[in-house]
Amino acid sequence: MDYKYLGTELSPEKIASLNRDERTVLCEELRDKIINTVSTNGGHLASNLGCVELTVAMLSVFDYTKDKLVFDVGHQSYSYKLLTGRFDKFDTLRQQGGIAGFPRISESPYDAFDTGHSSTSVSAAIGMARARDIKGTDEYVVALIGDGAMTGGLAYEAINDLGHQNTRMIVILNDNEMSIDKNVGGMSKYLKSLRISSGYLSAKKNTESFLNKIPLLGKAIIALIMGVKRLFRFVVNRKIPSMFEDLGLRYYGPIDGHDTEGLIKAFNAVKDLNVPVLLHVVTKKGKGYSLAEENPSDYHGVGPFDKSVGVRPSSKKSYTDAFAGSLLDVANKNKNVVGICAAMSIGTGMDKFAYKYPSRFFDCGIAEEHCVTMAGGMSRMGLVPVVAIYSSFLQRAYDEIIHDVCFMNNHVVLAVDRSGFVGNDGHTHNGLRDIAYLNSMPNMTILSPRDYVDLKLCMEYAVNHIDGPVAVRYPRGASPFEEEKGLYTDIELITKPHVVRDEGMDYVMFTTGLYDKVCEDAFEMLLSKGIKGRLVCLTQINPINYSEILEVIGESKFVFTGEEGILSGGFGETLKHEITTNGYDGRVTVFAVEDQMIKAGTVSQQLKLAHLDAKSISDRIMRVLRS
Repeated sequence: MDYKYLGTELSPEKIASLNRDERTVLCEELRDKIINTVSTNGGHLASNLGCVELTVAMLSVFDYTKDKLVFDVGHQSYSYKLLTGRFDKFDTLRQQGGIAGFPRISESPYDAFDTGHSSTSVSAAIGMARARDIKGTDEYVVALIGDGAMTGGLAYEAINDLGHQNTRMIVILNDNEMSIDKNVGGMSKYLKSLRISSGYLSAKKNTESFLNKIPLLGKAIIALIMGVKRLFRFVVNRKIPSMFEDLGLRYYGPIDGHDTEGLIKAFNAVKDLNVPVLLHVVTKKGKGYSLAEENPSDYHGVGPFDKSVGVRPSSKKSYTDAFAGSLLDVANKNKNVVGICAAMSIGTGMDKFAYKYPSRFFDCGIAEEHCVTMAGGMSRMGLVPVVAIYSSFLQRAYDEIIHDVCFMNNHVVLAVDRSGFVGNDGHTHNGLRDIAYLNSMPNMTILSPRDYVDLKLCMEYAVNHIDGPVAVRYPRGASPFEEEKGLYTDIELITKPHVVRDEGMDYVMFTTGLYDKVCEDAFEMLLSKGIKGRLVCLTQINPINYSEILEVIGESKFVFTGEEGILSGGFGETLKHEITTNGYDGRVTVFAVEDQMIKAGTVSQQLKLAHLDAKSISDRIMRVLRS
C-alpha cells in the first residue's frame, strides 16, 4: 500500500488541518502499517487497531509537541508513535536497538511518561497537571486509560484524588470490551450530541454559577435539577448515572471511539473546562482486521505471523504449559487447591484450571496486591491458593507478600511466570528481580526448576510438602533441554544441590533453573580448552543448606555462580556471603545482571548484552582462573 500521509511531515498543524476524508485515509494507512509491522515483528495488535481513530482525533485537537498525553500500559501507542516522527523507524519495533513497544521518554520528547505496567496513567497525569498549575503554564494534560487498567486499584486512588482536588485535566476511558448499545434510539443520540456540545457545556456552567449565588435555595435547586437529569438519563439510556460524577469528575459518554469527527467535537468541547473530565469512549479491539476482531484475546500480544492466515497456536510446549498441567495434577489430588490470577488467565495457563475447576478459580483483574492478600485470607481458612502472576507484575504486590503472607507464614504458592529475560517486551517486562525481592522475605521458600519434569515436581512439593509461603519461578517460552529427564528421582532431593557435570575441580559453578543450560554450554567450551570443573544446579535457592554447598565445593579454590537475575540481593550474592562467612577462603565470582535496563531484543541478545551468554561466561571464567 502506498501511503499518502504516513511518512510525510505530520506536524500538529498538519494533522489538525486534515478534513474528514483525509483523516479516514490516514486511519486506513495506520492500520495497514501496524498490521504489516506486527505480523513481521510481533507485538500488541488488537488494542492498537482499536485505538487508531481515537489517536488521530486526539492529535487533531491536542499539540503533541506541547501538551502531555499519557498512555496507560502503552500497548495501544503504535498509532501515536507513527504520527509523532517515528514512521521511518517503525519497522524496528521491539527489535534490538529499535523503537520500543511502549512509550519511552528516552526514545522521543513526545512520549510524556514511560509505561509498560497497568493503571499508572491517571496518577502520572495528575502529577503533571499539578506541576503545570504550580509553574503557571497552560498545556493540556490527557490520560488515556483502557478499561482493563480500570481493574487496577491505583487508577481508582488517582481518580478519587483527582475529583477531590478538582485538578483540571482530561481522562479518556478507552472501553474496548463492549459495543455501543444500538437500541437507545434517536432521542438518546440527540441527547448525547447536545450534551457534548460546547453550547450545552457553557450553558450548564453559567446556570450553575447563577444558581449558586441564590442564598439558601441555590444549591437545593441544583441538586434537584441534577436528580431529575439523572433520572431522565436512566429512563432513556437504561443506565445508572456514572460513578465518576460521584467521585467529582464531569462524565461524558459513551462516545463512539471509531467516529473521528465525533471524538474531535468532544475533545474541543471539554478541553477548556476548569474541572477534571472523564470521556467514556467505546472502541472495538482488533478493528479493521477481521481475525483480530473475532478473537481479540488471541491477538493481544502476538509473535510474528502470516497476516493472510492469522495467528496459529504454537506446537511447542512451554514452561507455562508445563505449569498448567502440573497445577491440574495437584488440584485433582488436593481439593483445597484454588487458582488465582490477575487478568492473565490465558497468559499464565490458568484458563485450563478455570475450565476444569470453575468454582475454585478467581480472576481478580489487574489487581496483583488484591490477589496476594486474598490468597493470604484463603490460606488462613485452610485452602492452598496458587497465585500465577508474571515476575515483573508480581513486583507490585511486594508489601502484600511480606505483610499478608510471609509474616503470618501463610501457605500461599506464588507461580512466578516469565522469570528472567523475556525478550522483545524489554526492560519493563524482564523478570530479573524476583529472586532478590523474594530472598529478603521471612519464611519464604524459592524454587527454580530447570525443566518441565522439575517444574512438575516443584509444584507437588510446593503444594503438599511446604507449610508456609513458597515461590516457584520459571521462564517464558520453551525448554531448551533436548531430553526432559529432570534432576531428581525423589521429591525430597529438591532441597539439595545437584551435580550436573563433574569433570574436575579447577572450579565449581553453581547455577539455578533454566540458566543451567547456558552454564552447561559454557562448561563444554571450557572443557574443550582443558579446563575441568564441576557444574552444580540448585532448584531450592532459599533456604539453602550451606554445609552441603561447602561439601560440594570441597578443595576447589574457585567458585562461580550464574543466574538470570540482578546482582544485588540475588542467588549468587547471597550464596557468596554465606559461604565466605562460614569458612570458605577461596575466590567467589558472581555472574548476574549488573545493567538493570537491558532493553528489547531476543532473549539471546539480552543475555549477550548482560555478558551472561555461554561465550561470555566461559571467557570470564578463563580470565579469573588465569589472573
